[in-house]
Amino acid sequence: MNGPSLRLGLDVSRTNALLRAADPFGTDLTHLAAGFPVGGQRGPLLLEVPLDDFLSGLHLLSDWPAPESVEWEEELLALVSDVLDDADQASRYLEQGTSGAPEAADEHTAVLPQAFGPGWRADLTDFQRRDVSRLLAMRHGANFSVPGAGKTRVGLAVYAAMKEGGTARRLLVVSPKSAYESWISESQECFEVPPVTTVMERTPDPHAEILVVNYERLDRSLAALAGWLRAAPSMVILDEAHRMKLGAQGTYGSACMALGPLSRRRLILTGTPAPNGARDLENLLSFVWPGHGRRVVTQAVAGGDLAYASSVLRPLFTRTTKKELGLPPFQPLVRTVPLEGLHREIYDALVGRFTTRAELSRGDFDALGKAMLRLLMAATSPALLVEGSTRYEPLNFQVPPLEIPADESLFVLLQQLPQHEMPPKYREVRDIISRNAAAGRKTLVWSTFVRNITSLEVLLAEYCPAVVHGGTLDREAQITRFRRDPDCFVLISNPATLGEGISLHHDCHDAVYVDRDFMAGRFLQSLDRIHRLGLAPDAETRVTVLASEGTIDEVVALRLAEKLEFMGGILDDPAVRQLGDLQEEPPVAAGMDEADVRALLEHVSAAAAS
Repeated sequence: MNGPSLRLGLDVSRTNALLRAADPFGTDLTHLAAGFPVGGQRGPLLLEVPLDDFLSGLHLLSDWPAPESVEWEEELLALVSDVLDDADQASRYLEQGTSGAPEAADEHTAVLPQAFGPGWRADLTDFQRRDVSRLLAMRHGANFSVPGAGKTRVGLAVYAAMKEGGTARRLLVVSPKSAYESWISESQECFEVPPVTTVMERTPDPHAEILVVNYERLDRSLAALAGWLRAAPSMVILDEAHRMKLGAQGTYGSACMALGPLSRRRLILTGTPAPNGARDLENLLSFVWPGHGRRVVTQAVAGGDLAYASSVLRPLFTRTTKKELGLPPFQPLVRTVPLEGLHREIYDALVGRFTTRAELSRGDFDALGKAMLRLLMAATSPALLVEGSTRYEPLNFQVPPLEIPADESLFVLLQQLPQHEMPPKYREVRDIISRNAAAGRKTLVWSTFVRNITSLEVLLAEYCPAVVHGGTLDREAQITRFRRDPDCFVLISNPATLGEGISLHHDCHDAVYVDRDFMAGRFLQSLDRIHRLGLAPDAETRVTVLASEGTIDEVVALRLAEKLEFMGGILDDPAVRQLGDLQEEPPVAAGMDEADVRALLEHVSAAAAS
């Protein structure tokens, strides 16, 4: 035959490889398709395979019956060539173990300032220079240093060295909106002549040397960003890279996977690379080393020995730990609060423990209980389950509370709960704030749910609380007031909104968690708002986690401990593992994965059976 027997190229999204066979080779294409774990034939002569799986299965092409007539799309061929080079380099590092090239760069061999060019003016700490050296020793890399270790500056230093060496002329930074300020200010601070740094609006600025874009905008701007990267030799940095932990299965991840191969160098930054386990780490390293990263993690973790997995993976990333930052240690305390009265009765009904009064409302409670994440709300206050007149309407507590009518149904009492009881967690928060304010200490209060935030805003009004959640329009003004107003003793927020990109360690050393969800990464990120580089050596950091006895709070604590144990083991960081083992205080008064769901179902089943 005159034409190619097999054409190989990329689809429009650039996240899948397309294999088009000539008519006589349809059976061979079907045989080839059977070798890929994921992929599907779109017809007798067309096979579509996720790019990462295609790159992992390149060896399967050796069985093609007419290899001399295979035609490669130029862009895919260049990508494959780069990936094979990268995989060889990463394999050499893994074979060398901790004596490999990236790890050999210590304080004696750390990159010299002149490597960044004459325009670089920023100081680097010893551990930052070590991290830059390790990252430059590899073509692509990952920086898993703790929040506050200066990963932004390290990323800019790597770019400066790439620019000085003529490898890259522009930098695309993908980050949360909360990190915009850091990238803009650091780019001004690090260079004698600051590069043109632009936050992308509708289209990429063609004159920008550093372009910053958020994860939410990636998907609809993919073609424009691809063009911007192709216009000059480029580098891509994913900041808070755990945002794309779903990999090609997620909107953010598939966009990142499409853009990554267009760059000369890929770098990911995150202090929480595996918030839910090995799959998150597989997807992150698949961006760094397409076709190789997932396989490396799978093989390292397969035996279940985290110490071994850490030793295997360690050459592929750099990490500065909390211990290396020299921060004063702290240990979060868990304060268990008992549930009594209507609160206990309603929560028990939600999980299937019905009193005689609750039996009369069984159908209503079954409907509520099916939405299991609502148990997180109910562990704080079942009144949060009752819709208000507005989305964020605060609970209105009766003071003093009214007596509970003996002949009223439990479901009606649920609607009226704030008139009869105040949640014990709210009382604890108020007592903690009161004591801290009397001592002149400001407190950061965390809750997953916005109605908790607005309710506590009313309850703590005498302490002039600042409030930040997804619906807050004057976020910066609220944070500034918390920092500067001597009468503002409280900032109430949720980790989804304020868990990244904000530093409060100069102004606040106390935090209280009204509740926690199953997202270990957000928990770690939120802890670092008040415990990070620059903290005074004599500062006492105090963190209290409130947990309602005999509720889903105990399931959350167990699952977070397991996730932090895994992450700390992979990173070889005892401080992370320690955070999962909270010390108990005596009683004083949803990002769920499959294992979270199993644990929650066991909790509900055990409660219903008791």
